Amino acid sequence: MIKGIYTSASGMLPNIKKQELIAQNVANASTPGYKKDSLFTKELSRAELRTRTKSEDWEQSLDTRGYTDYSPGVFDHTGNALDLAIDGDGFFRILLDDGSTALTRNGGFTVNKDGLIALPDGPLLVADGGPIQVGSGKVTVSASGDVDVDGTVVSKIIPVTVANLDSLQKIGRSLWVVPEGTELISVDKATIQQGYLEASNVDVVDEMVNMIVSYRTYEANAKAIQSQDDSLANLFRHVGGKG
Repeated sequence: MIKGIYTSASGMLPNIKKQELIAQNVANASTPGYKKDSLFTKELSRAELRTRTKSEDWEQSLDTRGYTDYSPGVFDHTGNALDLAIDGDGFFRILLDDGSTALTRNGGFTVNKDGLIALPDGPLLVADGGPIQVGSGKVTVSASGDVDVDGTVVSKIIPVTVANLDSLQKIGRSLWVVPEGTELISVDKATIQQGYLEASNVDVVDEMVNMIVSYRTYEANAKAIQSQDDSLANLFRHVGGKG
């Protein structure tokens, strides 16, 4: 009976985390460039169990971890010259305020007070030669990434990626921090689409269905624990009464 309680509790814990991830996805469904998070859960194999410490042989060890789905979202046409979308793999390279490097698929840029292309909250877009100075000129970005200001090419945007996407650290605002020492890899086959924004890859209907299924699973396990706890209490009362 204790085994049954433990098993039911093990089934509840991943669904708590899953509910948190789904809520986060739904909240960011309208955030450009956002990539949804999901939960992966598996029962560990016997070989893996040998490396884990268990107090009882019947305990069921689970490996539960979150992962990001980097599949592309649809492109929304805005007509804004500073709205950019990457058609293909890769990310825009971003310089954060603390000097660290981040990546994003959110191409909703603007020109800051210094005449540099940046995200609305401050981080700068980085091209092959660093931050992109455009001043107050008319900006045109070609499919190959050439940044033209009033007829003069001033820079080139080259989408980049890393060898292991799992190493990226999600910090919100559709940004992922690149760990120090990680090599950035240029993505040559990707093209830049000016006047478009990539929407999030969150399907709200799917997320709501997943939320309901996750809640029902959590609820069923909670009821199973309550039932087993009641049975255990009745057993103790019965044994105690005989004494």
